[in-house]
Amino acid sequence: MHSTYIPCLYSHRRKRVAHHSQLGLGERFWTFSGSLARISFVRVKYLFLTWLTVLVGSWVLYVQYSAYTELCRGHECKNAICDKYRRGIIDGSACSSLCEKETLYMGRCLSTLPNNQVYTGGWGDHGGIIRCKLGEVGHYELGEEPEPRRETPVFDKPNRGTSVEKFKEMLFNHLKSKLGEHADLPSLVSQILSVADGNRDGRVSLPEARSTWALLQMDEVLLGLLLQDRGHTPRLLGYCGDLYMTERIPNGPLYGFSLPWPLVSWVPGGLQRTMDQWFTPSWPRKAKISMGLLELVEDIFHGTYGSFLICDLAAMHFGYTDRHELRLTNTQVLVPEEEFRRTMRVLKCETDADCIYGADCQTSCDPSKKRCREEPVQPNLAKACGVLKDYILRGVPSEMREELERQLYACMALRGNAGQMNMEHSLILNNLKALLWKRISHTKDS
Repeated sequence: MHSTYIPCLYSHRRKRVAHHSQLGLGERFWTFSGSLARISFVRVKYLFLTWLTVLVGSWVLYVQYSAYTELCRGHECKNAICDKYRRGIIDGSACSSLCEKETLYMGRCLSTLPNNQVYTGGWGDHGGIIRCKLGEVGHYELGEEPEPRRETPVFDKPNRGTSVEKFKEMLFNHLKSKLGEHADLPSLVSQILSVADGNRDGRVSLPEARSTWALLQMDEVLLGLLLQDRGHTPRLLGYCGDLYMTERIPNGPLYGFSLPWPLVSWVPGGLQRTMDQWFTPSWPRKAKISMGLLELVEDIFHGTYGSFLICDLAAMHFGYTDRHELRLTNTQVLVPEEEFRRTMRVLKCETDADCIYGADCQTSCDPSKKRCREEPVQPNLAKACGVLKDYILRGVPSEMREELERQLYACMALRGNAGQMNMEHSLILNNLKALLWKRISHTKDS
């Protein structure tokens, strides 16, 4: 019995083992197949993501390259200017260095508009900023041939045969139309003629006169010349036609930094304003820079050539030297007050929001006449104090914080159409300058 039973039991176990072995092989097969499927899925997913990344990256590079080639056309500027120089149409203090000796060269492109080329540059031992106008750029749709560049004929005046006296008269009338009637206009004409004599031979040639006339059609050049003697704007180093070079201001903007474009929409405005003040000089140096802004406001308020308005007081339009002296780096934000009044006088309006010139020069609307009033609502000083408030109050010594804050808020409350505004303007300006100077006059930063 026992011998019969044992083989039966053994065979039964062998069948069970074989059965389980078959089951294990099946399970292992399906497990292995599932693993292969998962590996294939992961591989396809990563391949797809890699392809998508390459596609998006290529598109971004293409867009950036297209934008760069459209915005940065310095070679076209140089070629156009040098062609006219070689043909004897224009001349200037920088022409020979740009077109013959090639000691004046363009560096990094800073342009934000296709027809207004801006580059860093070098001229011998001098670093600077080169600006050049291009003709209007024709727009075109993808798949179409671009229109040819339409060049503006800016070098046709003065005409051949024009005398120096006639050119002086042209300059005087141009300055009068821009700045109004002033007793010192003849001396300004003499200053411009001195700049026009690019080769310093004591006379202004017709090509030099054409370059000078083209430069003066750009308000930012004229206003820069007006203010550079007071140290408020970068010095004009040289010119050729309407290409010109000014000294480079090493520190700018006045404060703040630009966030990468993907982060701009994610950072709240309040946090951005706080971050703007992180990377600023020590407080005594900020006080010196602030005094420079107050002195600029003082000099353009009933100055030698009338009053001017600053119609965009954003920090990006200002910089400062290594000695912490403020410079207005973009004179395009300046407008003569007479020109401002003429413009606003004919402007139709429904509300005060219709009476804005530039970024922040505003008047009020006269509802009975449906016209904008001429008087600016807020003077330069009030807007300057608004810009300086966060800048100068951060890190201010505790013993003067309360007084400085009080004066800044009184300054920001100034209104352009208030009675006796001139006297109040001068009083607040002098008090602010005295308070800051008293604090820094004994320091090395003064």
